[in-house]
Amino acid sequence: MQPQLSTGLRSFTPEDPGSWQHLIDVARAADEAGVDRLVVSDHVAFGEQLEDYARPELGGTEGGVQPTSPDGYWLDPLTVIAHLTSVTTRVRFGTNILLAALRRPLVLAKVAATIDVLSGGRLDIGVGIGWQRAEYEAAGLPYRRRGRLLDHTLEVCQALWRNRVADYGGEGVTFSNIHQMPKPVQPGGVPIWVSGTINPGAMRRLAVHGSGWIPWGPEVNDIAGGIERMREAVAGYGRDPSEIEIVGRLRRIVRDDNGELDLEATMAAVPDLVAAGVTDVRAGFPISEEREAATEQLSAIVEAFRAAAS
Repeated sequence: MQPQLSTGLRSFTPEDPGSWQHLIDVARAADEAGVDRLVVSDHVAFGEQLEDYARPELGGTEGGVQPTSPDGYWLDPLTVIAHLTSVTTRVRFGTNILLAALRRPLVLAKVAATIDVLSGGRLDIGVGIGWQRAEYEAAGLPYRRRGRLLDHTLEVCQALWRNRVADYGGEGVTFSNIHQMPKPVQPGGVPIWVSGTINPGAMRRLAVHGSGWIPWGPEVNDIAGGIERMREAVAGYGRDPSEIEIVGRLRRIVRDDNGELDLEATMAAVPDLVAAGVTDVRAGFPISEEREAATEQLSAIVEAFRAAAS
């Protein structure tokens, strides 16, 4: 598979931006420039214990800082994607990550299938268990069972996507002879990218449901070793690891003299990521919110990436 380039689209801000037109302009610029995938983040609501984001034992990341206060403005990622696929033609969209367990599975399956159909099969869903207790409690869901809730959500979605007539028996939801049309355009349903560390729950989830892996925690900084451990783990669950796509983070390097992006130095790390097995090279770039300037910037980034990845 040809390595792909993805970048985040900021669908959140610390304060009211007044207008979200920049999302549309940057998405169109990425579409025109040849970026492969745009990903958007998710939070449904916030409590006030944002320091928990820095606690790996809760699902956060060591040293991490939540990018907004509890009153930050966060758009719903699937709604954002539904809108942006209507103003673009080729770029794929994904979630990084969707707290899928907070959505009712039957409705999530319908929403995702609808976006996939209308976009011509340009949707990926990256999922994870999240870190914030208050978010689950506000949804009336048990935080300590969030891993099982996510598995249950994926089971229901894939049953509905893959079967003309679906049956399911699980905790809290049982149905038989259920029809839900249309199905996603993509064979097997919308691709699921599982985020997580190398732990039994996440690796089983990846083996059973995943098209791709979004590394989290220590594996982010040891991507080659993490990929080896991931492949061994999913093989233990009977899954062929060669079928699984992998996100690898590309560290942005800036020039010391003026703080501008050093494109050549940044892209120098791409060959090693690809050699390790990364299929989706993901990075954040300082991009203008003005469409013409953003198109020019992203075109240069894409050109440099293609050269480095070849």
